[in-house]
Amino acid sequence: MSEARLVPPAVVAVLGAGTMGGSIAQACAQAGYVVRLRDLTVELLDRAKGRIQKSLDRAVERHKLTPEAAGAALARITFTTDLASAVGGAALVIEAIFEDLGEKHKLLEAVAALVSPAAIVATNTSSLSVGRLGASFPGPGRFAGLHFFYPAITNKLIEVVGGEATDAATLGRLEEFAGGLRKVPIRVGDRAGFAVNRFFVPYMNEAARMAEEGVASLATIEKVGRDLTGTENGPFEVMNLTGLPIALHSMESLETAFGPAYAPAELLEETVAKKGTWAWREASVEPEREAAVRERFEGLLFGIVTELVEEGVATPEAVETGALLGLKWKNPPFALLGRAGLPAGLARVRAYAARWGEAFPVAPELVARTERGETSWTVRYVRVERRGPVAWVLLDRPATMNSLHSELLRQLDAAFVDLEGSPDVRCVVLTGAGPNFCAGADLAEMAEKDAVQGRAFGFAGQAVCRRIEEFPHPVIAFVRGFALGGGLEIALATDFLLATPDARLGLPEAKFGIHPGFGGLTRLTRLIGRSLTKYLLYSAEAVRADEAHRLGFVARVVPAEDGGAEVQALAERIAALAPLALTWGKSVIDHGLDAPMIGALRLEGESAGHTFVTRDRTEGMRAFLERRPPRFEGQ
Repeated sequence: MSEARLVPPAVVAVLGAGTMGGSIAQACAQAGYVVRLRDLTVELLDRAKGRIQKSLDRAVERHKLTPEAAGAALARITFTTDLASAVGGAALVIEAIFEDLGEKHKLLEAVAALVSPAAIVATNTSSLSVGRLGASFPGPGRFAGLHFFYPAITNKLIEVVGGEATDAATLGRLEEFAGGLRKVPIRVGDRAGFAVNRFFVPYMNEAARMAEEGVASLATIEKVGRDLTGTENGPFEVMNLTGLPIALHSMESLETAFGPAYAPAELLEETVAKKGTWAWREASVEPEREAAVRERFEGLLFGIVTELVEEGVATPEAVETGALLGLKWKNPPFALLGRAGLPAGLARVRAYAARWGEAFPVAPELVARTERGETSWTVRYVRVERRGPVAWVLLDRPATMNSLHSELLRQLDAAFVDLEGSPDVRCVVLTGAGPNFCAGADLAEMAEKDAVQGRAFGFAGQAVCRRIEEFPHPVIAFVRGFALGGGLEIALATDFLLATPDARLGLPEAKFGIHPGFGGLTRLTRLIGRSLTKYLLYSAEAVRADEAHRLGFVARVVPAEDGGAEVQALAERIAALAPLALTWGKSVIDHGLDAPMIGALRLEGESAGHTFVTRDRTEGMRAFLERRPPRFEGQ
């Protein structure tokens, strides 16, 4: 049977109308899906409807939604107690009941008898094994985990989890679904805690352990936690807000999976038994004890996240994205490890691990990198995917809307250098991971630069743009979401831009006291003229994709739903043409633009003449006469 489409207005069934299930249903409805929200009683559904209505009303008050959009979203949700009517014909079923393995098994068994064989079924779990839940499900290849983070309507992170039998295609479709919700998926392995809770819950538990052991006062531990992660709330206040029993239950699950190093602190167990909270505000901060607390936190965090990577549960990039988006940490774990330096980081992990022996392993890769003299653990911000003769280059900092910093620019330049040396690459698509192309320069880094450093950053950006512009094969920019500032400047360095209708493109730099410096003003002036370029600069506002197309710097607007497939199809058609003809033709266009007319015509004529001595020309004309597809070799 053919796959059910996972694009609006497809039907999504959400089973469980609690706080999380209702929020998931709202997120899907706001994205345009037809939603069926099912629970056991009308009373539970009425409460869910009330919560959704209040959430939509708040979004209208904050000008996040128009009243019409809010009303349309609520109208897309059907509230039902009937399981068959909820899942029948659904393209995706999301089970979102409470964390009880037996109850989830029972519900999924009932779903299996009712759901379409073409549908994907996902469990929203934060701690249970996806593989165990899906083992008895008919067609386990289409069963996976979708771990939404609270609150699901606003939190941008989703962990996509595959069991041993889950098809790769299923995971890919779920990642696309997450992108359609304007969220950022991270693919993680099916181990207890997945990626984020594997280090976040022990971080909270370690706070309780240190208080129990008298390492420092509650207030000191809370302050160090805030300073370390760069968040508003430290570990104790997070537990107060989310509920101490949740932290305890999660630690018990981790202890079952990983042993005594993950055992809940006795103080946490006692506080839960007394139905208490953490009275950290009643204590005093002890500055002299802050360093010891920080080293304990870092030893724990560095040890767990490097072991996660060692086990293949998550990549460093997934860990960083999870911390930034799911937890709102400004200082994610691998960034903290880089600041400490690998030698110091390894020393802290070893000091922490010494308390537990084999129950808390030190990742061999951390040891190996340190022994090789590396000082930081490189996080990949640019990803290259090969799709036949087409290479997709993705800016991969989705947690910051793919904002540009020095390391990303360095990696982007290196990616195009590597591709230039790949003889089987015939076309490149440059785009962004997640729902956005690139929101511009990383202002957190930019704010620290002086005039000399700012100038150097601008020229570094220009060098990368020149690398893209002078790449010998066609380069297409595929813009979804925002392409602002430096992001738009990089896109303008490609051969042409394609954009989805939701794209917003602009040069907002003057809002921050600067102006574009990667070459965007110069390139845009050559595309659309001085007047329109000045309009974009002076207004500092982003324009819609259709307006950018009308102005002349977006070549075509492609559908939001199948834009990626359409771009790939176009790139493959380009890749099938004679490579030398395109490379030389590209050079004629680029260099002839700045030459006098007579010189440009001479350049074009000479270049066209050279194509007649290529094997590609012979093959192309012979194939045409023989009525067969040509086989170009770039010779």
